[in-house]
Amino acid sequence: MSKRTPATQAMEKAGRPFELLEYPFDPHVDSKGLAAAEALGLPPRQVFKTLMAEAGREVLVAVVPSDCELNLKALAQLAGQKAAAMLKPADAERISGYKVGGISPLGQKKRLRTFLDESALGLPFIVVNGGQRGLQIRAAPADLLAACDGVAAPIAVQRR
Repeated sequence: MSKRTPATQAMEKAGRPFELLEYPFDPHVDSKGLAAAEALGLPPRQVFKTLMAEAGREVLVAVVPSDCELNLKALAQLAGQKAAAMLKPADAERISGYKVGGISPLGQKKRLRTFLDESALGLPFIVVNGGQRGLQIRAAPADLLAACDGVAAPIAVQRR
């Protein structure tokens, strides 16, 4: 597995410290984020998943804890729209330049507005996808926000 991806390059370009973590990726699990947390031995609230949604005609990146769901209404409000919807996997892959299960908020083909759930700010570090299935980036939330020009906001809700 190559450890040099557009996501790792984005962290390097931003001059932000990070650590790479690897785990055996299983494409057949329902929740790839929860599977990553378990494989890495980390609490699900520290392993964040990257989701892509559309509000109006704008594609947005949402980064939420793996044990939570994205609050689409909150995301739409942040985008100044009435509603938001998840992108289809094929569209997310085409727009981000990454494969589903390897989508990172960093180093996407086009810079998109990125929102990180504010729960990350209370943690010493979080883990996000490193741009490849089975590769994760561990970094301080502030460093990840800086590297992707992200905004922290309340966009996650606990799973039912």
